[in-house]
Order: sequence, then C-alpha cells, then structure tokens
Amino acid sequence: MSDTQKQHYAFVLMGVSGSGKSAVANGVAQQLGAAFLDGDFLHPRANIQKMAAGHALNDQDRTPWLTALNDAIFAMQRTNQVSLIVCSALKKEYRDRLRDGNKNLFFLYMQGDFDLIESRLKSRKGHFFKPEMLVSQFQTLQEPSQDETDVRAIDIRLPLDEVIANTGAVIQHIVSGE
Repeated sequence: MSDTQKQHYAFVLMGVSGSGKSAVANGVAQQLGAAFLDGDFLHPRANIQKMAAGHALNDQDRTPWLTALNDAIFAMQRTNQVSLIVCSALKKEYRDRLRDGNKNLFFLYMQGDFDLIESRLKSRKGHFFKPEMLVSQFQTLQEPSQDETDVRAIDIRLPLDEVIANTGAVIQHIVSGE
C-alpha cells in the first residue's frame, strides 16, 4: 500500500476473556462491513491444548501467536479499509509487538471489572477458556496507560447492542480523522 492510497485501519479489540471482544467485533464487522479475524484461530495447537487443560499461557507460549497476529494485521490492512482483530493483548509488551511495523493500528480496550466478566464466563458454553483462569488473566493484565495514545477504552457494562454501537462510533470517529 503506497502512501498515496486511501489509509486503511486495523483495530484490535483487547481485554480479558469474557469481556465481549468476539461478540462486539462480530457485531461491528457486520455494522461497518469490516474484515474480522478472531486471533484465537492463530494460536498454535499446543496453546489451545494447554488452555483447554486449564493452564495459563506464558510469554514463551504467546511469542509465535503474537508474530502470526502481527503478520495478519499487516496483511489485512493491505486489502481492507477497516479490519477488526480479536486479541487479549493483556500486556503492553504484547501490544507493542502488534504495533511493530503496523501503521494506523488502534486498540479498543473492552474494559470491565472482575465480577462482571466472571459472571459472563460462568454462563458460557463450549468455549475452551475456563472461568477459573480469569484470575490469571487479571493478574497478567497491564491496563493501557495514558502514554498508549492509540488505545480507546470501551465500557462493557452496557447491553451488548449499545457496546457494539459505541465501538462502531469510536472506529468511525478515528477513520474519519475527527
């Protein structure tokens, strides 16, 4: 993509499991006609098996996954005006890896407290993430700081349709350059 072409944007919907990343991204992708990728699909088999067994991933486990996501973001931006990628991106180090070489990348932090997210996880059926792993996710989470100017917080306490609408509005605001 040359600099004379229309700018393309990628948005990583980040947060702990149960924060609604996939549901919101799916809804926004339909609303805006955006490309959508669930980053969990890029996890190596060993990571999925480890999580399914109830074990948290470590940084070494995440390295090949983050590399694959970085490459996917780059590829998606070349062909889609707006791309949505679901990825927990719990640590600043992970977000920095995704930023590396990717222009016009923003993070949408699905922000909610432990009790709200725990209640959502307990009601899930058929997802490989176990609710008891939420403690580990919150321990790992490094909430984005003020110096991460490419991050926007999305309040997930609202009903899903309102979270989708708010997220879509944030994306449209960024893309329009307002």
